[in-house]
Amino acid sequence: MLWCKFPAALLGLALSLAAPWSPAASAPVKSVVIVHGAFADGSGWRRVSDFLTAKGFAVSIVQQPLTSLGDDVAATRRVLSLQTGPAVLVGHSYGGMVISEAGNDSHVAALVYVAAFQPDKGESLAKLAESKPVSGAEPGAVKATADGYLYLDPPAFAGAFAADLPAADATFLAHSQVFAAKDAFTAPAGEPAWKSKPSWALVATADRSINPELELEMAHRAGSHVRPVEASHAVYAAKPEAVAALIVEAAEAVSQ
Repeated sequence: MLWCKFPAALLGLALSLAAPWSPAASAPVKSVVIVHGAFADGSGWRRVSDFLTAKGFAVSIVQQPLTSLGDDVAATRRVLSLQTGPAVLVGHSYGGMVISEAGNDSHVAALVYVAAFQPDKGESLAKLAESKPVSGAEPGAVKATADGYLYLDPPAFAGAFAADLPAADATFLAHSQVFAAKDAFTAPAGEPAWKSKPSWALVATADRSINPELELEMAHRAGSHVRPVEASHAVYAAKPEAVAALIVEAAEAVSQ
């Protein structure tokens, strides 16, 4: 039979070519894609990006529209499609909702949640936030525009989002925030990538936007590697070295 005469080496090559592509196994992970959260934009990630670039990583930051969860997932997949190799996908806050679904993309080797929501299928951001509210949160800090977009009231911004940043930096963030459609916060999540891919979670222990206990509970449920950091919700701006270090840890782990 021809099958019996097929050389073993060629058989191994044929099987390897036919196997599904595995980003983590095929090449070192040197790409990072970052998804910012709501009431923010990607500019606050500059120092994290600089740390990663200095270590040889190619960094892309998604500037998603925050018009709907589906639109934001699509925007993230658009950036992932441009990656030339496997990538670590990073999400902050609401960005965790986005990467949980977009992380199913074949380019994604690992997920990193930074003070982020880690939903299971069917959960929304609003449902998760209401399950364990922030103790002593200022009522009415989140306001709505006439056309149904949400924003964090600038006078409340520093206390809720960036208490450990210099006042001028917090003020800049408050006035450069991207407003989010209400529907983005109530949309149910799809099948989360953390069920099939390794994940890491940075818990901001002084967070006043997401209850740190909720961050920890979601991370444990997902089986994430947890790293606590004493910082506000804007940990990426307040402690960029710690955030970059966790991303490098994830990249090196899935490169082995």
